Amino acid sequence: MTSLRDSRDGTKPAGDPPRGRHPRPSTHQHAPPAAAPEGRSPGRRPGASRLERRLGNSPLGLVLTAPYTAYVLVVFIIPFGVGVWMAFHDYFFTAPGVSVPHPFVGFDNFTEVLGEERTRRAFANLGLFMAINIPLTVVLALTLASALNAATHWRGFFRVAYYVPYVTASVATLAVWLFLFNGSGAVNNVLGPWAPDPSWLANKHLVMPLIAVYVTWKQLGFYILLYLAALQNVPKELHEAAVTDGAGRWQAFRAVTLPAVRPVTSLVILLSIITAGQIFTEPFLLTGGGPSGASLTPALLVYQRGIEQGEPDAAAAIGLILVTGVLIIATVARRVMERD
Repeated sequence: MTSLRDSRDGTKPAGDPPRGRHPRPSTHQHAPPAAAPEGRSPGRRPGASRLERRLGNSPLGLVLTAPYTAYVLVVFIIPFGVGVWMAFHDYFFTAPGVSVPHPFVGFDNFTEVLGEERTRRAFANLGLFMAINIPLTVVLALTLASALNAATHWRGFFRVAYYVPYVTASVATLAVWLFLFNGSGAVNNVLGPWAPDPSWLANKHLVMPLIAVYVTWKQLGFYILLYLAALQNVPKELHEAAVTDGAGRWQAFRAVTLPAVRPVTSLVILLSIITAGQIFTEPFLLTGGGPSGASLTPALLVYQRGIEQGEPDAAAAIGLILVTGVLIIATVARRVMERD
């Protein structure tokens, strides 16, 4: 019955292929992609030269970076390698054209400098400097950047005012601090009977904290700009949502601002550690390392041992200890800040 009804209606049952017809195989088969020749990347042209394979698709980038690469090689890498070699040899300066042997002494230079009281005092002073400078830099830079980000008037003026000490020569700013903090300076005149005795720069307990405060003040403008750039990228909707949920100003700052600027905080700490390891100009010009070595730093000690006393091998050993210590502290600080 179904066949008769279907034939009357002119339709065919579903699923029945037409008689006498068979599906014809497609003649347009998609060929599999040809495999790249062995040793050649799939995206590289078959006729690429060996020079292009070594230099990449944009050799102009190497040409543009070549001057700075040569500068880093000549000014930093080669002298650093020479310093490492000097630290493990008995090296001293000689007259031009005079050749003398420089025997390998192993770790004797390191043992000698670490056994001296001045070296241990210099590294202890550096630790005190870091303990004051790094937290003070982070707190002041973030606080002032937050205030500057919230300001609606005179924002450009304050940016310039904060940044001026950073671009001013250290000799000029140190002259101002000498005028302020010497025995008869402006600060002692204001304090009167409460002025410290001995004075700031002659007091072995106050001189290193004073240098740490000075370096913090001088470098602060650069770090404020870093934090300000990070704060301006924080979406305002996050603060509005925190306020809507009932968070106070301090709670919103902890929940929104601090996590948002955490990468910049890591960068500020890293740069502060590197700056602390290089501290030389300030103690050299303010106190010369005194009084009684209270402001002596490893970088200043390297200059005294290598240039003034003519012991470049001992100076190189101190410098290598300093570089290793700064790298360790910077690595630990970065792991702590970026562990999440």
